[in-house]
Amino acid sequence: MKLNPYLTFKGNCEEAINFYKDVLDGEIALMSRFEEAPPGEFPIPEFAKKLIMHCTLEFRGNSILASDTTEPDKLKIGSNTTLSINADDADEGSAIFRSLQEGGHTIMPFQDVFWGGQFGMLVDKFGIQWMVSTNHNPS
Repeated sequence: MKLNPYLTFKGNCEEAINFYKDVLDGEIALMSRFEEAPPGEFPIPEFAKKLIMHCTLEFRGNSILASDTTEPDKLKIGSNTTLSINADDADEGSAIFRSLQEGGHTIMPFQDVFWGGQFGMLVDKFGIQWMVSTNHNPS
């Protein structure tokens, strides 16, 4: 299992992650844009198509995960950090998600996702935002 911070930006994720890459002497391991999502998977406003859907910055054994939001008016700077857990398998991910969900509320159910594996988002009973995911393990 691995825990990483997940940062959300109002449209300047690419600029920010490149800044952090330079400061931390890191490498961008992954960067994908909203326009790369399968059609109809979720609503993507026209202005957001070129924005960052997900990226991973790796440095000295650490990772920062990040993306832009498609709803910049709803994002409050200062509360734009989420804890992201990558569970070892679907059973562990589901158990962690269910436990964190008690007394909180679900943003996105823990379910199969188009990029592989399972993923869900929630806010726990203490107001902390979480993402729980598993790696894609094709059978």
